[in-house]
Amino acid sequence: MNPRIHGGPDALGVPQFDFSTNSNACGPCPGALAAVQQADATRYPDASYTELRTQLAQFHGVAPERVVLAGSASEFIFRITAWVAQQGQYAADTTVCLPPHSYGDYGQAAQAWGLRLTKQADTAQLLWACEPSSPLGDAHSAWPRWPVEVPLVLDRAYEPLRLSGAPSLSDAQLAQVWQLWTPNKALGLTGVRAAYALAPLGAQDTVTALELLAPSWPVGAHGVAMLQTWVQPEVQAWLAQSLLTLRDWKPRQIKLLQSLGWRCLASEANFFCARPPAGADLSGLRDAGIKLRDTTSFGLPGYFRLGVLPPDAQEALRVAIKKATSSLRPY
Repeated sequence: MNPRIHGGPDALGVPQFDFSTNSNACGPCPGALAAVQQADATRYPDASYTELRTQLAQFHGVAPERVVLAGSASEFIFRITAWVAQQGQYAADTTVCLPPHSYGDYGQAAQAWGLRLTKQADTAQLLWACEPSSPLGDAHSAWPRWPVEVPLVLDRAYEPLRLSGAPSLSDAQLAQVWQLWTPNKALGLTGVRAAYALAPLGAQDTVTALELLAPSWPVGAHGVAMLQTWVQPEVQAWLAQSLLTLRDWKPRQIKLLQSLGWRCLASEANFFCARPPAGADLSGLRDAGIKLRDTTSFGLPGYFRLGVLPPDAQEALRVAIKKATSSLRPY
């Protein structure tokens, strides 16, 4: 079995200072956490999620029929890929376009269905975009020609954690694409698995097909509680305040790494990629309670993705890196 590479807890347990995830380091959001803890797990949710769909639709200003609930972003990734595979007469002729650097589940879902991967947006039958992107946290650039004739899924997991810049697409263009939302990152509750997608205008037949491909109750009681809380004004106010804190922490963390000889790439989100000095041996960081996210699996070898963490975590990182690189000698 080929294990998937992710940030967060691993075989060694929960890192004391976890830079490897993109979860909001100001979290968990108190209101959302309380709602999840108080969720009634003794009963099934409404199988149609009527109230939840209505709340999410009102939050985004769309019709409830455009809301597709999912067990997680990854679950939706595999489900819509399965639907695309069903449309092709021959799987080998169906191609999926990925960004140059992207979340591994896009490609794994395609390969699980025997679909070919491509970088050519204008010839694919399924397009993936992520903005702010992961691992780089920058804007997506390989947009196809408009209007889009095939499903384009825009992963907006990090839009609520945007610290600078602005979305590339206009409201009219956003109405033509699938928008995938995973609020658990912004709320600091990544252990709660729940997500939703907003379908493009005129895609009701596809929505129906995706509903048929879903299991019953894809979102449990705790996920429902989180998503319902997500749309509340007080939770959005907490999120806005947390972004101010992250904007203060981020340049401090970048400056710290640069002072240690790291090259930091520009980013618009609550994370960024950085490359250590040549020859640095960072293998001991995990044993020191620090975890970074190696970006080789993203197609970006030599770099690490680091979520922005509080100053005490940054100081622990500085001490650990200093120790790991103390034996380096200038050329």
